[in-house]
Amino acid sequence: MFKSKKKHINPNTTDTLIGEGSQFEGRIKSEAGIRVEGHITGDVECSGDVTIGEHGIVKSNIIARNIVIAGSVHGNIMTRGILKITATGKLYGNTTAASLMIEEGGIFQGASKMEAKAAHNEKVESEEKLTQNVIPFS
Repeated sequence: MFKSKKKHINPNTTDTLIGEGSQFEGRIKSEAGIRVEGHITGDVECSGDVTIGEHGIVKSNIIARNIVIAGSVHGNIMTRGILKITATGKLYGNTTAASLMIEEGGIFQGASKMEAKAAHNEKVESEEKLTQNVIPFS
């Protein structure tokens, strides 16, 4: 009788902003882009792009299409596209990306693994299937 229409969200738009002075703890999952200017503690999974602003501090793992770091990230990153660390950006953790760009002055402490986009997409899909079958501890 009632049919809900699934609204398609454009992953090229930014629909979530964690503003400067804000603190967020928990897991974020978004189909559109995310911009972080405040502090996040918890995992971030995004179908679109994730941007960590100059004042942004993220203590979590991030999975996204493309990621730009101008602030600080303490955690592992997995991207299907480009990981860009700007001159003010800092990444303390490992990364898997199709492409890695680090501007002069940017800091990266960790290991990197380069994967082709197709191989990476298959890996992400298989990891999603694995996490769906995990039974949480009570």
